[in-house]
Amino acid sequence: MSADDLTGLDAFLRIVGDDLGLDVEQPAGADLALTEVPGWDSLNLLRLVVLLEESGHRVPVHRLLEARSLRDIHTLVKEYG
Repeated sequence: MSADDLTGLDAFLRIVGDDLGLDVEQPAGADLALTEVPGWDSLNLLRLVVLLEESGHRVPVHRLLEARSLRDIHTLVKEYG
């Protein structure tokens, strides 16, 4: 995942789906509560933290824990990008 890959919401959702192995419908999946995303769990959150850090996006974990949807996480990625 590169920094450019995260600029658009659709690309972010595609990467999250591909890299985490989640079936994220675009763009409707962006607004689902994380608890409603099929396959989402705390391990996927940790994997996402690693993916973000590897791509140069150091989003504070406490902010990610406050996120309620993938759209919220994408907003944080852009904010801390």
